[in-house]
Amino acid sequence: MNIKLHQSSIASASSITITGSKSESNRLLLLQALFPEIKIENLSNSDDTKVMQYALQTSEDCIDIHHAGTAMRFLTAYFATQENRNIVLTGSTRMKERPIKVLVDALNYLGADISYLESKNCPPIQIKGQKLVNEKVTLKANVSSQYISALLLIAPKLKNGLEVTLEGEITSVPYINMTLDLLNQIDVKTDFTDNVITVFPKTSKSESQTLVVESDWSSASYFYSIVALSPIGTQITLASYKQDSLQGDSALVSIYKDFGIETNFKDHAIVLKKTTENFNPKIYNLNNSPDIAQTIAVTCLGLGIECQLSGLHTLKIKETDRLEALKTEIEKLGGQVDITKDSLHLMSNKTLNENVSIDTYNDHRMAMAFAPLALKSSIKINDANVVSKSFPTFWEDLKTIGFKISE
Repeated sequence: MNIKLHQSSIASASSITITGSKSESNRLLLLQALFPEIKIENLSNSDDTKVMQYALQTSEDCIDIHHAGTAMRFLTAYFATQENRNIVLTGSTRMKERPIKVLVDALNYLGADISYLESKNCPPIQIKGQKLVNEKVTLKANVSSQYISALLLIAPKLKNGLEVTLEGEITSVPYINMTLDLLNQIDVKTDFTDNVITVFPKTSKSESQTLVVESDWSSASYFYSIVALSPIGTQITLASYKQDSLQGDSALVSIYKDFGIETNFKDHAIVLKKTTENFNPKIYNLNNSPDIAQTIAVTCLGLGIECQLSGLHTLKIKETDRLEALKTEIEKLGGQVDITKDSLHLMSNKTLNENVSIDTYNDHRMAMAFAPLALKSSIKINDANVVSKSFPTFWEDLKTIGFKISE
């Protein structure tokens, strides 16, 4: 589905409810599969979470997780521990290009039996579930935090738990801390000292407990961008959020202060308000929150100001090479972008080309990050239904706050 976003303006005050964090939801679903006494509320309605649910419930021997990278990594670890299950995990064409060697090597070192069926180091993979016998493993610290979290999530079920040593500077620490915090919430003891993470085995059965998933901060980022591109006084209320969030993308609160946005926490919601046109952009290191890089870059493009982002090395192995995709699409709009393997520099530019068609590269975040530009100029989004990966109601929510959208 291709859509056109006509140049729009939004209501001065509006409210949106965003469903649960995909990151928290998928971690809790895996923990629920290991510990069925767990109950979950406010699960994400994203494709990725639906795929994760299906994979954990099905008795099929071949599971297609499509574009869901988190599910691929978490399920690889999960099925490696499921004795007497023989599973093939496969996915989309792009998924078959995304490396999983780091995780497979770590699991095989621990005693798993995982092999590649097509390209070496990438899905599809065959997993013969069995008891993992080793209890210590070492990984490079700058790998995707999902590899590390996948190992940590299965650790409480291992006989002696697990000790993970990380070599070098750690990427996406908030996502590792999110995993450890969720383990703590189900009474699993953990320790994260220096570059060594220890998860102790869970020996006693817990009483039934209900965990509530916080709404998704990555999804909130697009509304931060919308408010930043709107007149002073515009405000949007988003539910439901908490001040002590586990999600790294809650860094939006401090980053978007520099773009004139004040965030107030009130009754499990955040109120975003545009308070000034005096912008103070800095060089942002997004090592801990790379998923908001596209949003910030496009916000700066819409505001006509310079943008410098670093810590982006993981973007090259996402749904697409997000750095190359950003450069291509921003330059269509008249912007000038320089990229390296881990950084982006957008020059200031006061005008946007109109009626540009934005390609989305099977990447939900490309579609949503560019949508706020409709507040400045008409824009077309190709393959717009790609947003269902993380935010199925995105286009309808934009319509409710004033965006004019046609197919």
